[in-house]
Amino acid sequence: MELLNLAWKNLWRSRRRTLITLAAVSFSLMLVQGSHNLSFGVYSAMIDSGVRAGTGHLVVYQRDYVDSRDEKFSFAPQQLVEQIGQLDGVEAVLPRLFLPGLAQSTRESRGVLVTGVDSQAEQRINPFLKGMSLEQLPSLSGREAVVGSRLLKELQLKPGNKFVVTLQSRDGELVSEMFRVHSVVTTGMKNIDKSLLLVGRERAARLAGIPGEIQELAVVLRDQQAEQAVYPKLQRLLKDRPQLRALSWTEAMPNLSNAIKLDYASSQFIFIILLLIVTIGVINTLLMSVMERFKEFGVILAVGASALRLRILVFAEAFLLGVVAMVLGSVFGSLLTWYLQAVGIDLRDFMEGNLEFGGVVFDPIMRASWDWPYMLQIAFFMLLLSLVAAIYPAIKAGRILPAEALRHH
Repeated sequence: MELLNLAWKNLWRSRRRTLITLAAVSFSLMLVQGSHNLSFGVYSAMIDSGVRAGTGHLVVYQRDYVDSRDEKFSFAPQQLVEQIGQLDGVEAVLPRLFLPGLAQSTRESRGVLVTGVDSQAEQRINPFLKGMSLEQLPSLSGREAVVGSRLLKELQLKPGNKFVVTLQSRDGELVSEMFRVHSVVTTGMKNIDKSLLLVGRERAARLAGIPGEIQELAVVLRDQQAEQAVYPKLQRLLKDRPQLRALSWTEAMPNLSNAIKLDYASSQFIFIILLLIVTIGVINTLLMSVMERFKEFGVILAVGASALRLRILVFAEAFLLGVVAMVLGSVFGSLLTWYLQAVGIDLRDFMEGNLEFGGVVFDPIMRASWDWPYMLQIAFFMLLLSLVAAIYPAIKAGRILPAEALRHH
């Protein structure tokens, strides 16, 4: 305790230098915690939006469908929808069918992706459809269709108009059926808006000659963290059907996963630069403190103190500096995170339209989320970094020769 008291007094001998170092270290820690929590919140929102509009947190396919996206890899879900829906942590199970085809109006024709869905389940989960009422998104049991806004414009159709969909059935024949535009949806993604065509799943399956079959069984979880618990249970349900394969969203949606990994890697590079600045600042403070007390250390050594005690004193100063900076930085980092969570960063003033990243449209107001384990981890890492930065100044202090120090001016 006496050594810590002495180290604390030594730190404040040069009040200005200590305050500048504390400010630099605390500010760096605040930026690292705040920016990470912002990225954590944005990534979480993107994943949530992506999996709800896409494959779900977990997805069941025929084994080769994920690689080929060949519509021939379909299967009958049988009791899987009910069985998976009863698992703890599962919010919804969405059976889907995807069929490439041609939509024709009396004026134009366009290639489309006919998506067979259960409309009520999708309306509750899919962010593209959540704004629709049940009147806008019907049961799709008949010939009603929900059409992408760009596709509607290119086909020169209006709500209520009829059009014909032609596709190739399982036996290789071209089949056609007439549908009516019931509602229009705008996702904000050009490629989707110009090809999206939602129809009833059962009708789409009959049209393709595969009644009762689907190509994708998307499993949406209540919380992203539940994936590790639900995934092995899902695999056990599929053990009697070896032709089926359960995948996580990272495997089923590689574009989104890789985009997040790349963005996170670039953020980590910035964090490393900040940590290097912290290290240099701590080394400079402690080294200058040692050099200013060169003669004082010589006297201490001359009266019988050991070099080890001087080194421990320098490490004690680094420890106290790191602890104070860790506390201050974490407090400011928490305040910054609270602000970014409550208010966020509104990007609508800087760019027009919706924001797309990794094939997912996300909220233009970026908001942070709390990642407490990371905040604690980086705070203690900053303390460790302060101790590591003290190694060279401590070695320098321990190598002081009393005779040389006493002659030092």
